[in-house]
Amino acid sequence: MNDIDDFQLDLGSTSEIGMAVVLAVMMFAVALSLKPSSFAFFRTEPRVYLSGVLSQIIGLPILTLALCFLLSPHPSVALGMILISCCPGGNTSNLIALFGRANTALSVSLTATSSVFAAFLTPLSILFWSGLYPPTRELLTQIDIDVVSFLIQTLVILALPLLMGMTVRHLAPKVADVLQTPLAVISGLALLAIILIASLRLYPVFLALGLGLFGLVILHNFCAFTLGNLAARIVKADQASRRALTIEVGIQNSGLGIVILLTQLNGLGGAAAVAGLWGVWHLIGGGLLAFMWRWKDARSAN
Repeated sequence: MNDIDDFQLDLGSTSEIGMAVVLAVMMFAVALSLKPSSFAFFRTEPRVYLSGVLSQIIGLPILTLALCFLLSPHPSVALGMILISCCPGGNTSNLIALFGRANTALSVSLTATSSVFAAFLTPLSILFWSGLYPPTRELLTQIDIDVVSFLIQTLVILALPLLMGMTVRHLAPKVADVLQTPLAVISGLALLAIILIASLRLYPVFLALGLGLFGLVILHNFCAFTLGNLAARIVKADQASRRALTIEVGIQNSGLGIVILLTQLNGLGGAAAVAGLWGVWHLIGGGLLAFMWRWKDARSAN
């Protein structure tokens, strides 16, 4: 393999349509769960809440851009890093927050907020932040991405189901309660399957890039966790809230990133490899953090 982008992740047009449907169902399920209580922290603890929101939406892309300028990764690898940083928090962050004795209510609130913002901002964010780094800006020009089509298609996949779900929640809350859990479980498992299948297909790229890519993904994820923790400390959040912000900024919806890569960005090998590895590693990193916190709590109790 002379160039990592000689490999393009391609699961077939039928699979790509299926993935778009899965993603739409996931956004619909997220919207079904949105209640006024989902955003209660905006009123009760605005500093902590806003620090988490801003860290996810603005802080992580800026941090990622700084890493790209500092480390100069392959352009498609840099695109994958920027793409992941523009995705919303993953739903698994709530489970990790629960296990790590973090502020689970805050975690749920931040996940809901980032998902709502992502439905409208993710495609714009990807184009904006990628345009600020010359190699990724040139790469997007080379693959001849249709900006208008990219924005419209991504908004249809993300924003339309979100608006539909919010409408159902408002007009028929009992129906929303019945549908939300099974749809969330089904779409979550489907996205996990997408990550695993993509990772298996990307095995040749992992071999070509070697340990360097693993190290880059681990460093990127570590910096994301650190950013969330620092943001919480700046606003003097309590320990449980610090843990929640740490997890929320470090756990990203890599399944969404893979779907966008496949349906909109030609499945570029380097970018897809980053998204696939991130999808596996951030769960390991988040789990290790949760175990460390529980161990620390146990020592304090003793």
